[in-house]
Amino acid sequence: MNLIRIEPIDKNNWEEALSISLLKSQEKFVPSVIESLAWAYIKPWDEAFDPYILCKDDKTFGFFYLSYTPNSTNNYWIGGFQIDKEYQGMGLGTQSLKRILEFIQEMNRQCEVISLTIEKSNNHARKLYEKLGFVNQDKENQDGEIIYKLKLK
Repeated sequence: MNLIRIEPIDKNNWEEALSISLLKSQEKFVPSVIESLAWAYIKPWDEAFDPYILCKDDKTFGFFYLSYTPNSTNNYWIGGFQIDKEYQGMGLGTQSLKRILEFIQEMNRQCEVISLTIEKSNNHARKLYEKLGFVNQDKENQDGEIIYKLKLK
């Protein structure tokens, strides 16, 4: 079975991360990889901000970051989740999100709630997240994005 690997972005793979690109129509929905890497350095929201690439076989096809407070039970935010335009439509979004959820729980056993935000007009992402159990909180963040949460325990 071809398993999706999650690798931290480091000096050996950062160029692969920067090669991920979206369709023009999708660029407004998520921050660019380079913007996310800058945030990883600055940590604008939480104590920790870890960027990762998604890989299958020897190909890098996606990106996300995790912004969180270490050892908390409910402050884990998935952000910047994107699948390269060349790999879309293959089911990798759903497979990757399932793997990301497993990964967060493996790395942070105390985690009980995972959160994320969705641009109001991003119906494709909304359907994906709702399919995997995320619930619309009927609240918006400071940027007008809708907050979704997934309760694990």
